[in-house]
Amino acid sequence: MSHLAQPAAANLVQSVDWLAIAPPTLAAVVALVVLVVDLFVGEARKPLLGWVSVAGLAASAALLLPLLDGDRSTFCLKDGAGACSYTADRFTLVIQFIVLGGALLSALLSVTALKDAGRRLPEGEYWFLLLSSAAGAALLPASRDLATLVVALEVASLPAFALVGIRHGDKKSSEAALKFFLSSVTATTVSLLGISFVYASTGTLYLTEVAGRIQHVDGQLHTLAQTGVVLTLVGFAFKTAAVPFHFWVPDTYVGAPLPIAAYLSVVGKAVGFSGLILVTVVAFPSYADVWGPALAALAALTMTVGNVGALRQQATRAYSAVRLLAWSSVGQAGYLLVPIAAAAYSDDAERSVGSTLAYALMYAAVNLGAFAVAALVGRTRSANRITDYRGLYASNPLAALLLAFFLLCLAGLPPGVIGLFAKVTVFSAAVDAGLGWLAVVMAVNVVIALFYYLQWTALLFRAPEGEPVSHRLPAPLTAAVTLTGVVGIALSGAPQLVLRFADTTLF
Repeated sequence: MSHLAQPAAANLVQSVDWLAIAPPTLAAVVALVVLVVDLFVGEARKPLLGWVSVAGLAASAALLLPLLDGDRSTFCLKDGAGACSYTADRFTLVIQFIVLGGALLSALLSVTALKDAGRRLPEGEYWFLLLSSAAGAALLPASRDLATLVVALEVASLPAFALVGIRHGDKKSSEAALKFFLSSVTATTVSLLGISFVYASTGTLYLTEVAGRIQHVDGQLHTLAQTGVVLTLVGFAFKTAAVPFHFWVPDTYVGAPLPIAAYLSVVGKAVGFSGLILVTVVAFPSYADVWGPALAALAALTMTVGNVGALRQQATRAYSAVRLLAWSSVGQAGYLLVPIAAAAYSDDAERSVGSTLAYALMYAAVNLGAFAVAALVGRTRSANRITDYRGLYASNPLAALLLAFFLLCLAGLPPGVIGLFAKVTVFSAAVDAGLGWLAVVMAVNVVIALFYYLQWTALLFRAPEGEPVSHRLPAPLTAAVTLTGVVGIALSGAPQLVLRFADTTLF
């Protein structure tokens, strides 16, 4: 009896690949350190917590470098099936780079925002929540079973609710947090119901095993499996802010502290899209005839509603600049959905997913840059109207030139070469997959977006009304604006650095 028990016990022992799990683990450890240290430091030393958090995120991102030499997996089944819960492959590393880089830049913006806020924002809690969310977001792309996927999704989302509503007594902030919370909880509930149906019909949670078994489920369970697939996809569509699940975005971005709006626009999207890619391309490839047309329709609807919403923003309305960036991010989500939909029709699904990653890298850098300049202007113009940017070139030429560059990248116009190339990559993914109608819808939306991006860009160089307002650049804000500018310009000078992801095996 003891001889039988020993192999069974040995089979449960896992040898953990600590290097593979190091990036999200370090972010989580630094979060706990910040929370504990916050209890023992006085108010005068609280700003140090911000710099510890920035250093922790930078170190987490640096830990991606040793993982570039090959794929690594851990928490695997011992039966030789090759199913693992955590995999650090090329896909994982690209998304983790976007997540940790985006969190790092948001942290740099936050250092200045917390200083400006005085004691109205609790610093220890703020940094703990931001790091915890970043740890969950970095875990998600590496998740290769449905249970880990949901846990990572919630670890990324739950702290974000609190960050949106962290300004105590601010009605706008509380309302934004409530909308965000209700929509996200609904998404999670729907996803969990779908995942439970998938598990009931396949008997496994591992994505690769689900892909094999779901094609051969018992006839009586076929409807259950189909329902599970659909509900799981609906849940992740909520997380990507695809229309009609986008209603929380504009109010949430306006109500949240600006660095958190920047964080949600990039890291929140990376979380939603990486989860969507994993459940569609990896777990449910045999249901491509279901999720392919659904995602194509969602992409067309999302980009159209997002761009029309941005077009309708009144330049004199309070917070119109943030609202325009919010609606623009919904439109950009539509473009990001196109290659995932194309993967259902393409013979080379990995290349289609690569197009999404190429676009996501470009979007992350330039959108964070636009939010960084918005944070700069918002220091002296708290209402952050589009009209507040009139004549920015006269008072701060560098910030105006960089914002113009970021907006032109998002529009896909030179000198924003990387934006143009990324859009062409997504466009060609649709055409190659035979989705000509979606390529036409995308082309029309690009033209619509040109109008509001160029309108804002032109305003930067017009003569200011009255005396130009000088914008003092604190060091963390300078670092954030400079970093995004350098990355955007470097990628425009050498777009092949990003575009090669579209031709690389990702899984």
